[in-house]
Amino acid sequence: QVQLVESGGGLVQPGESLRLSCVTSGIFFGGHNMSWYRQVLGKERELVATISRNGGSTTYDDSVKGRFTISRDNAKDTVYLQMNSLVSDDTARYYCNAALGYGTGWTRPRFSSWGQGTQVTVSS
Repeated sequence: QVQLVESGGGLVQPGESLRLSCVTSGIFFGGHNMSWYRQVLGKERELVATISRNGGSTTYDDSVKGRFTISRDNAKDTVYLQMNSLVSDDTARYYCNAALGYGTGWTRPRFSSWGQGTQVTVSS
């Protein structure tokens, strides 16, 4: 059974940083491209960043490019999202999932079940 457990969120001021973690179990982590998504209540979940299986390739939504960094540790079955220079528009609940279609122009979540996510709130 797939389990995705996100953590690391919190309440921060604009300009500050957070590092999110997503620990996975029930999957062969190293065999999956991985993504971070975020969702604001009442809106659709949006793709934030994706990393390839070996970590050699990453892509980002334009809204976070240059501020966020996705990384992974295959030995720990964990994917990370370093978020710097946070702004109020980054406020959302953040989720991870494996990525289907990475590199095709249509990256989408691999698993239908999601973790509980981790809330990031950026406010002064």
